[in-house]
This record gives sequence, C-alpha cells and structure tokens, in this order.
Amino acid sequence: PRVVDLFARRLQVQERMTEQIANLLVEELGVTGVAVVIDAAHSCMSIRGVKKPDVATITTQFTGIFKEDPAQQARFMMLAAERGRG
Repeated sequence: PRVVDLFARRLQVQERMTEQIANLLVEELGVTGVAVVIDAAHSCMSIRGVKKPDVATITTQFTGIFKEDPAQQARFMMLAAERGRG
C-alpha cells in the first residue's frame, strides 16, 4: 500500500503509475519478475466529463518471468481474479 500511495499522489496517468510500481519493486526487491494489476476508479470519470460513477480502469504491467511466460501471466491473473471476488 505504501508503494502505491507513493506513486498515486503524483499527477500522472494510471498506465505510467502501474509501470513505476513494477519497476520499483523489481529494483528494490531484486526479484526475477513482478506482476502488477491496478483496478482504480477515477473521480474525473464520475464527477466531470462522462459522469459515469463506479467506472473502473484496469491496467497491468508484467516484468521478468511474468512477461516472458504467458502461463505465469495467466496463473497470476486467475489468482488475482479469485482474490477480487472474495
């Protein structure tokens, strides 16, 4: 949560934030791969512009083994979806 908060406070697009979180985790933890999924509701979507409440944008970023191996991506996404339902 602290890593997400660090980047979420900045004025930027969600895609860049997703990439920055993945890169930081790889650099700081020295792992062979990272998978990041961000499912976020944007106040600009519900307050201004299209005025659609409860609309979420999902972005993903894969590095290392998750980027190289589609089976690892699929496994991660399955686990993330199961956790999201719980």
